[in-house]
Amino acid sequence: MKKVKTTNPELIELIRFLRKQGRENKADIWRDVAERLAKPRRIRAAVNLSRINRYTEENETVVVPGKVLSTGEITHPITVAAVAFSEKAKAKIDAARGKCVPFSDLVKRNPKGSNIKIIG
Repeated sequence: MKKVKTTNPELIELIRFLRKQGRENKADIWRDVAERLAKPRRIRAAVNLSRINRYTEENETVVVPGKVLSTGEITHPITVAAVAFSEKAKAKIDAARGKCVPFSDLVKRNPKGSNIKIIG
């Protein structure tokens, strides 16, 4: 197993969970997200809502292997899973009738990872 460099116990558990689900369900997307999360924090993605809005359509599911920031507007409902959300980003997603979900819920609802976009 590849050595994880992070010391955050919640993030370590999330990385192990995603790797396990990727193996069990033969879903490369979860293994890819786990590898992106295992990178140092300074390399991890910080994505603004404007980018998410630009690259998504209505009712799509998006995974951000990092933090979602609030710059920009979101004009359609989407489901977003990320390690962290800024308070304003969460409020803007909710105002657009979207959902902010934890990775574990997303993996349970969609174990194969089909129709999910990775932005970051």
